[in-house]
Amino acid sequence: MSMQHGLQNGSSRQVAARTRNESAPATQAFMGSNKLTGTPMPFSRNTQIYGESEPADYLYKVVSGVIRTYRVLADGRRQIGGFYLPGDFFGLEVGDDYTFSADAIADSKVLAIKRSALTALATHDNEVAQLLWKLTANELQHVQDHTLLLVETAQERVSGFLMEMAKRALVGNQIELPMSRQDIADYLGLTIETVSRTLTHLEKTSAIELPSSRVVVLLKRSTLNQLDGSARYYAA
Repeated sequence: MSMQHGLQNGSSRQVAARTRNESAPATQAFMGSNKLTGTPMPFSRNTQIYGESEPADYLYKVVSGVIRTYRVLADGRRQIGGFYLPGDFFGLEVGDDYTFSADAIADSKVLAIKRSALTALATHDNEVAQLLWKLTANELQHVQDHTLLLVETAQERVSGFLMEMAKRALVGNQIELPMSRQDIADYLGLTIETVSRTLTHLEKTSAIELPSSRVVVLLKRSTLNQLDGSARYYAA
């Protein structure tokens, strides 16, 4: 599916300009460290933060809201790479350019952290270097998990997604999903119809309850765990 994006905050060059002109004071970016700061930046719903192939000058931390990273494929379909919730970092790249675009799913606030300042500090500060290593390892783990998820059946993909979100956004037995079902479909490489049918099937088997399209209540986690194909790879 092709996507239209609000570009008023769009490119990384605009982010850089906003960062330089930001009147709000720099905010502590890393919990437990006062050595590196980031600039708070608000982004309204569906506003692009940076685009694919733009210079990866900044690393970001989500303060509020939710961010998605994505690529638009040659045939116009969108592939979502990840969802980032408050406390998560995104925009970490090995190369000089962003491999995905990023935008805000809902009204969000992020901290923009200059990449050059981070890498320079990491060369002589062990605490920052360890944190950067941890962020890199977490991102690699996410990519590996997502890759495994995409080779599973539709039921395994949806179950795996619910278990992933349960680890990150669970309140009691209830998950409040900030993303739409189309977002979920684009993340899992499925159609929105397949996602909806699979969720309905899981509800009929009493594994979950669906009070609304954005709320999932986990009734039988053991059933979802058995259906989570990626978990079997790590158990093997």
